[in-house]
Order: sequence, then C-alpha cells, then structure tokens
Amino acid sequence: MGPWGCLLLLALLPAPLRAQQQQFMEYMERRLALLEERISQWHDQSSRYSTELRDFKNQVLGMLETAEKEREALRAEVESVAVRVDRLEREVDYLETQNPAPPCVEVDETLMEKQVATAKQRKNEKYTKLTDCSDTIASVRAMKILKRFGSTSGLWSKDAAGSSEKIYVFDGTANDTVYVFPRMREFTLFSATRKAARIKLPYPWVGTGHLVYDGHLYYIRQQGPFQVIKFNLANKTVVDSSVFPAEEQIPVFGLSSFTYIEVAADEEGLWAIYATKENEKNICLAKLDPASLDIEQMWDTPCPRENAEGAFVVCGALHVVYNTRLPSRSRVQCVFDVSGTLAAEDASLVYFPKRYGSHSSMKYNPRERQIYAWDDGYQIIYRMEMKKKLEV
Repeated sequence: MGPWGCLLLLALLPAPLRAQQQQFMEYMERRLALLEERISQWHDQSSRYSTELRDFKNQVLGMLETAEKEREALRAEVESVAVRVDRLEREVDYLETQNPAPPCVEVDETLMEKQVATAKQRKNEKYTKLTDCSDTIASVRAMKILKRFGSTSGLWSKDAAGSSEKIYVFDGTANDTVYVFPRMREFTLFSATRKAARIKLPYPWVGTGHLVYDGHLYYIRQQGPFQVIKFNLANKTVVDSSVFPAEEQIPVFGLSSFTYIEVAADEEGLWAIYATKENEKNICLAKLDPASLDIEQMWDTPCPRENAEGAFVVCGALHVVYNTRLPSRSRVQCVFDVSGTLAAEDASLVYFPKRYGSHSSMKYNPRERQIYAWDDGYQIIYRMEMKKKLEV
C-alpha cells in the first residue's frame, strides 16, 4: 500500500481514534525531546569531567615530578652532610690524639708519696697472672648501635665465660627482673619484651655493676653493707653471698652515682671495682674468687674517680673511661696493670665515638673482645682492636 493509501486509510478512520493517535504522537515527541536534552546534558558533563580529570592528572604528575626532584636534592644534601660529618670526626680524632686531654685531677705530692710508699709495701704482693694474656686495647675498631630499649640507665651483656648466645638485659638502676632473650636476633628485631623470658631475683639490684659469668649472675645488693650475690641462672637460686669487705663505700664513678661496686670479667677471671672514703679520690680494684666470692688481692689504683663514667678489665689491666658533666666523647684515660707489665705511658689513649650521652655501663666480653655498652637507653657494641703490651 502506498502513502496515498495510508492517508486514505487515516482519513477513513473514525474521528475519536484519530484524536487519540495524535495525542500519542505528541506525547512521544515530548518524551524524545526530553531524552535528547538529558543525553545532551550527560554529554556536556562527561566532557567537563573528562577535562577536569585530565587537568588533575597533569597536576599530580607535575607534583610527583617536583617531589622526586626535591627528594633527589635532599638525598644528595644528606650524603654531603654525612661526608662532612665523617671528615670532621676524623679531624677531631686526629686533633684529640695529637693533643691528649689533661688528667682529670691533680695529684699532689702527699698523694704521690703515699702511692710510692704503698707500692713499696706491696712489692711482694704483685699479681701473678693465671694466663699468658699479654694484650691491651689499641683502639675502637667498630661500633654498632643495635636499638633503644628501656630506661636511660641499665646494662646488657652475654655470659662473659660461657658459650651461650643468650642476651641478658637489666633495665634501670634498681630492679629485680632480668629479661633474657634467646639470641641477639630476637633482642634486635623485636621492640617489646614478648620474646624474652623473665627471671625475678630474690633481692633487687643496685647500680649497673652486675655480671653474667659461667652460668651465674653476680650482682650487688644493698641492705646496710653492700653484698655480692651469686645467683644460679639455671635453677634460679642463690648459690652464695658475701659482704664486700670495704668500709664506708662511695660511688666508684664520679659520673655514675648509682654504682658502688662494678663486677667485671676478663681473661684472668673475676674482679671488683670500687671506692672508699679512705681513698676517696681514686678507684680501688680487687681480685675475686668466682667460686667462694673471697677477695684474693686488693689494689689502690692511681685512676681518679672524678669524671669517670665506667671501667673494665682486659688481661689484668684496669681501663677507666672518662667523660664530662656535659657529655662529650668518652675516652680511656687511665690504665692500671696489676702485673706491672704495662707502663701507664705506653697505654693507648682510646676514644669512643660520640653518640648520645654518657655510658651507664660498659661490659667487656673476653671471648668476643668487644664491649657491651648502655648509652642513654641505646644498646651499643664496641669492637676493640688489640695490641701486645710493651713490657717494662
């Protein structure tokens, strides 16, 4: 049927039906017009959003590029500062080596006469070494900062005589709980103490002069006179205790008022470092029997207490570490060899790298030839370079 036929058919339709069809056609036109308008709006919005997204992307890429350039510049600046600091530290080391610090206290003639008289009286009491160890410290070969744990003052170490890899941590200067980590890895990687066993001591310790030696803990208890407690770490019992035979004790180190007795270990065995009012200017040394805690021999050393922050013994020679009230670089400035095989002037002036504050403890491990130090809450290992003593 052609178009004329359709028109003819539409003309032949009844009038009401033609009116309904006309209304339907108008309705559809309005709906289509509305749909076209919405499609046009969507197209405009989509174009705008696409433009904004593209602009934002370009802006972010520009910011990232700028940040990358700034990061590279900052890294270069940090590397430059690190090189300059390293160079400065080497220059300071050289200058301090060329210009040793003066003694911490002046030794008057009366004190010198007293020391000479004491030396003459004790000639027959010169220490007879138990081993053939003839080494002394030449320098600090390396330093490693492991972490920051606990209080500003404390102590950490391994067993100085046994082969155990356990790490013993004593937090604070007055406590009764020892943290025991199975290995260095657990102590280093974990910030909390959840990997550590806890040993509760029968009496609290005082100071930071404790020592783990051959499966036992030697620590100081203050109840009236000072006592040295020998505690078995395996069965967690007190094996022995002894009142330290020194009257009117005072803090052994001028910069560490909390430590009265420092128990130390070296290749020769056990030592006690202390001070008394009778010879209050200088540090005293005693050789301990690790089995019975008896004092085998005692010495009045020429090493002053003033500005001392710690001490340790290496091959029968006491090494005293000094600092200043405002912490600077720690240094071994006084060495006293009980066997007389090392002249004081032949001992090296050993400097420790300056880091945070002053040491609250320094434990020499004769098996590893390194020192476990606690510096303002940081746990540090110093690896030592050794040399042979020049006999006098």
